[in-house]
Amino acid sequence: MASSAEDISMKHIGCCGAYCKTCPALINKSCRGCKLGYDAGERDISKAKCEMKVCCIKQNYKTCADCPDYPNCQIIQSYYNKNGYKYTKYRQALEFIRENGYTKFIKISEKWKNAYGKY
Repeated sequence: MASSAEDISMKHIGCCGAYCKTCPALINKSCRGCKLGYDAGERDISKAKCEMKVCCIKQNYKTCADCPDYPNCQIIQSYYNKNGYKYTKYRQALEFIRENGYTKFIKISEKWKNAYGKY
């Protein structure tokens, strides 16, 4: 069973693999992050614009790493095919989670200064 600190950290891992806890917009409360508020009904998933988030939350996955269709999912793969360094790092995050689990990911990511970092 996950500890309460781990449960809190889980809410800060975006469906795509971003580690949102380090994000200045989340810290200063100008963004609620990818998942915060949906579990308590404070936010309505039917109004979300991110197809990836809608799928992940409706399937009750912690992240897209939990999805058995991850390797072939057109939603996540088209997201990762976008041009930009961060998309490569987010893909690495989900692949790390798939191979090593959330506990190891959280332990590493707690040291990051950005939404991604070194493993």
